[in-house]
This record gives sequence, structure tokens and C-alpha cells, in this order.
Amino acid sequence: MGREIALLQTDKGEISLNIRVSARAQRIGLRVDPRIGGAELVLPSGVSKNSGLKFARTKLDWLYDHLSALPAPIPFEEAAEVPHFGVPLMIRHMGRARSQHGPVWRENDALCVTGDPRHMSRRVHDWLKAQARTEISQRSQVWSELLDVTVNRITLRDPRSRWGSCSVGGDLSFSWRLIMAPETVLDYVVAHEVAHLREMNHSPRFWKLVDKMIPDSETPKSWLRLHGSGLHRFGATSPVED
Repeated sequence: MGREIALLQTDKGEISLNIRVSARAQRIGLRVDPRIGGAELVLPSGVSKNSGLKFARTKLDWLYDHLSALPAPIPFEEAAEVPHFGVPLMIRHMGRARSQHGPVWRENDALCVTGDPRHMSRRVHDWLKAQARTEISQRSQVWSELLDVTVNRITLRDPRSRWGSCSVGGDLSFSWRLIMAPETVLDYVVAHEVAHLREMNHSPRFWKLVDKMIPDSETPKSWLRLHGSGLHRFGATSPVED
């Protein structure tokens, strides 16, 4: 079964529910996802759609209340504000003429975009992702030299909740959306994952390494807890990743 959409009726209104089968899921999951601006039902392989919907119907009030509390999505379009290092920039279309800066550039408090307006969302997304790759790569280099470890490969993704991860082979993965967070938050997440190249755990030794790089790590950690989910409001929805 591919992706499906089911409509659930409640006393408060109708709920659109995305249904997805995941080979990695161990049990039925129900979540409100700010990236898609809606609710998602995740079914383990072998679990029927009817079983999943039966479970979802026991959570209708919870679903409706949490969906109602979701902030409105912010598309990458003219006059929208998108943060870069935590600083809001207004998107401005500069016409179709070529620019020496390329198709997208930051100018004071504006994010300037040229070309066909229909391609604005993709161009802004590509620019932010390129910015994220540059900034994360530079920070990974600095932290890895400090800890005398080797980064094998850096991958950018758009996961639902994990901001970064580290594999035993030395591969690091990050959410490209970190480029929209304050710079201290980006610093912290990169340092956190590089520290895992020395300590693949969250032991006192691990946190000692993080504190060596980011002395006030509690501040960016708190920012992510309070505001991290809001970064998924920005831009067009992308394929959901576990």
C-alpha cells in the first residue's frame, strides 16, 4: 500500500489523515506533523488500514485539538519571511534579469530571488540547503580537528524530529533546516554529532566533550525544545523521513 488519505468525522469537524506504511515501525503511530500541516497514521508492515483507523478514532479529540493548535505554514513566496541564522528575511522577487549574485542572495533584511516566480519556492529551498551544507561542513571541520576525529561524509536531510545523527562509520547527517535556527543552535548540533565520533553514547565523557566546544549548551538545547518544531512551518512540504 502506498500513501493514502482518510477523512475522519468528529463532532468538531473533519480530519484529513495521511496513512503511511513503514517497514521500520514496530507499532501503530499517530502524530501531528507541522511539516505537512496535518495528521499522519503510520502502520507497521502487516497491520491493516482498518486496524489503524480504529486506533485513530480513539484519539479524535486529541487529534483535532493538536491540529487546531498547529501554526499556519509559511510558503517560500513573495513577501514571506524566512529566518536565516534566526534573523527573519523578507523574500523579494527581483525580476527575471540575471544577477551577479546568482539566482538568490541575502541583502540586508531581504532574501532576493530572480527568475520565473513559479520557481521561487524551489530556488529559496535550494539556497537555504546550500547555505546549510557550507556552514555545517565548515563547523564539522573545526570541531573534528579540535577532537582529533575524522568525518567521513556529511548528508543533509529533512527528518521529522532528529536534528542530527552520527553513524559508527563516521557519517554525519543533519537537518538542512538548522540554517534557519540561530547560529548558536547550529553550532551546538554540529558539535554534538562530531562529539559522537569519539563517544557513541551520552555518557558524562560525551557531555564533557560537548561542553569543551559549546560551554553553554543548555541554551541552544532549550531553544530546540521550545522552537525547533516551528522550523518545519517554512517552505513547501517535502517527503517525510523517519
